[in-house]
Amino acid sequence: MSEELSIFDIKILEQLQKDCSISTVELAEIVGLSQSPCWRRLQRLKDEGYIKAQVAILDREKLGYGLHIFAYVKVAKLSEKDRETFSRKIQNTPEILECYSIFGEMDLLMKIQAKSMKWYQEFLMDFLLNLPGVENVNSTATLGEIKSTTAIPVRGSMAL
Repeated sequence: MSEELSIFDIKILEQLQKDCSISTVELAEIVGLSQSPCWRRLQRLKDEGYIKAQVAILDREKLGYGLHIFAYVKVAKLSEKDRETFSRKIQNTPEILECYSIFGEMDLLMKIQAKSMKWYQEFLMDFLLNLPGVENVNSTATLGEIKSTTAIPVRGSMAL
């Protein structure tokens, strides 16, 4: 972080997390700046990496993805070549939304977008269990969504 975030920077980041499709004129008005200083701040936030990308968030259910599955994966020790193959396959599989290395009995946690339980069963048997080094997969299917957001708390958490 090359410069501490000002209240205007925070307001810009919070607003863009709500709607990044607004114009710089609209953004400036919302955060209480004139257009030029707002644009400069926005460019600095992008240049310094605070804003990684601006994307559209799609409705997963309208696209046929009604389930989130969390897969806990146990992986054997892999050669460098197998590790590269494993990583490339994970990166190139759009249904795997997120993948983390974790502590504990299992090695990885994957968040998978599934069309149905039947689809996930086939994905598990035909893809996940055939990845290099995969020894075991424990899966948890979600029943419903209580909260889902891409917004990062810029001001810090207010809830205790």
